[in-house]
Amino acid sequence: MIIVLLNVYLVLLFLLVKLGLIRLNLFWKVSPVLVLLLLLIGLFIPMNWGAPQGAALVVRNSVAIVPSVAGEVIDVPVEANRPIKEGDVLFRIDPVPFEASVKTLKAQLTFAKLRLEQMSQLQSSGAGRAFDVEQREAEVGQLRGQLEAAQWNLDKTTVRAPAEGYVTNVALRKGARVASLPLAPVMAFIDTSETIIGVSVDQIAVRYVEPGQPVELTFKAHPGIVRTGKVETVLQAIAMGQVQTSGQAVAPGLVQAAPFVVRVKLDDEAFAQALPAGAVGEAAIFTNHVRPSHLIRRVILRQIAILNYVNPF
Repeated sequence: MIIVLLNVYLVLLFLLVKLGLIRLNLFWKVSPVLVLLLLLIGLFIPMNWGAPQGAALVVRNSVAIVPSVAGEVIDVPVEANRPIKEGDVLFRIDPVPFEASVKTLKAQLTFAKLRLEQMSQLQSSGAGRAFDVEQREAEVGQLRGQLEAAQWNLDKTTVRAPAEGYVTNVALRKGARVASLPLAPVMAFIDTSETIIGVSVDQIAVRYVEPGQPVELTFKAHPGIVRTGKVETVLQAIAMGQVQTSGQAVAPGLVQAAPFVVRVKLDDEAFAQALPAGAVGEAAIFTNHVRPSHLIRRVILRQIAILNYVNPF
């Protein structure tokens, strides 16, 4: 962009000289260098923090589906990459052993309640001991707890979607045996209830970025189109600044100015929902500083949007 502006100045200077409006003396001969320095120092360098630009990435939360109970899969009604709602069935586990456990505990609880009633009647008539009544009450309470746990296990034989989204790469089939192991997920569920858009901004350029500031974005998947949005927040942590629990002393590593991530919300909710996870693009944030540079940044972003028709990178 700086080359375009400099060329415009050179053409204008050439026309003024040809028309005889100015004389080509030493000042006008070196004026392109002065204009270049003026544009560079006064506009384009400050533009990096007045209207910072960075790569944009669409991210969606992924939930590793791990069943709460182990057993044989008897039904997988979900289809890969088809939108589903919260609560829709992903797959079912054979409920027979869990139903048997519930029936057994219900029968035991019924008998325990009967014995408690009998012991209470004996105690009220003076023929029973308070200890026997307390013992039966404890048995009833214990069986109720076991029945609740067994009923919970039975309910968990039907695995449901935790939110709106879709399941990708469905390899689970009827007859497979699944286990309730955290390291053995059987499905990857992509949550589409919330679209997360992050913009990578250099640390030197993020100083004036604040929530609520306007943002313009263009995505590779939608060339030639510029979308608007607003800054939600500047994430207060990156991996380099994260310390994990360890029994070892702090080990010095490579320290470098890694970019910060600015979370952005699009104004067009429908468009945001339609963006697939992994969609990339460019974004420009317009702060309250160096406002003359905003126009230049808008032009640059629209150039990138047009080049997206032919530039795959």
